[in-house]
Amino acid sequence: MRIYISVDMEGITGVAVAKHVAQGEKDYERFRKLMTQDANATVEGALAGGATDIVVSDGHGPMTNILIEELHPAARLMSGSNKTLGQMEGIDAGFDGALFVGYHQREGGGDGILNHTLISRMVYEVRLNGEPVDEATLNAALCGAFNIPVGLITGDSVTCHDAARRIPGLMIAPVKEALDRLVGLSLTPEKAHALIRERAKQAVEGIKAGRIKPYRVSMPVTFEVDFKRTSPAHHATLFPGIERRGPRTIAITDTDYVRGFRQFWGALIVGLAVAEGLL
Repeated sequence: MRIYISVDMEGITGVAVAKHVAQGEKDYERFRKLMTQDANATVEGALAGGATDIVVSDGHGPMTNILIEELHPAARLMSGSNKTLGQMEGIDAGFDGALFVGYHQREGGGDGILNHTLISRMVYEVRLNGEPVDEATLNAALCGAFNIPVGLITGDSVTCHDAARRIPGLMIAPVKEALDRLVGLSLTPEKAHALIRERAKQAVEGIKAGRIKPYRVSMPVTFEVDFKRTSPAHHATLFPGIERRGPRTIAITDTDYVRGFRQFWGALIVGLAVAEGLL
């Protein structure tokens, strides 16, 4: 049974402020260890639930945070940021299920810890068919396009409960309570990892039994992006099929979610390149 584990960092046990997740900050090394430990607890639970092949995908920032020398030996690590499917690089119909670890709330969605959407310095809001969405929803729909159910999400309480509202049967492991964007009330690692292991086991068992179904959005799908500045929206129109709906807004409509997602992700890459000027 093949399981894909996508790991972000803002929703990791104990993370509360930006300095915890930023390379070069004094606490970063502590929290990348905790990120690896949260991933390991998920791997352990997945194995107990029947997983036989596990890919762990590093999905935060430069996507080189997880310590491979401390990663559970049953897993393989997807590392590096030049990915055409973002946090879900390598996902395909060969996987039986996916688990999301350390995820966070969308920007403006509430008081979730370090809430933002994808590239925080550039993106204000992303909408699917007119509804504002977070990274978990975007990625769950990508899994759904490959007929892959998402069985677990870990992170703060608001992130977990919002995902559970969208995905029936989803297991949640809220490792902390969000009190403010920069304040969290967290379980200790020992308790958090016990919770993650148990819920990951239940998630894989639920996927195996067919109790958790793939999450899908209605087709055709429209991706809308509100950038924080105008240049990314302007240059995104270099791609055929991208509509500029306002000074900072673009839209992509497609009958194929994966194809639309790739174009959406490509627009973000171009936007990142031009936001402060190419040269």
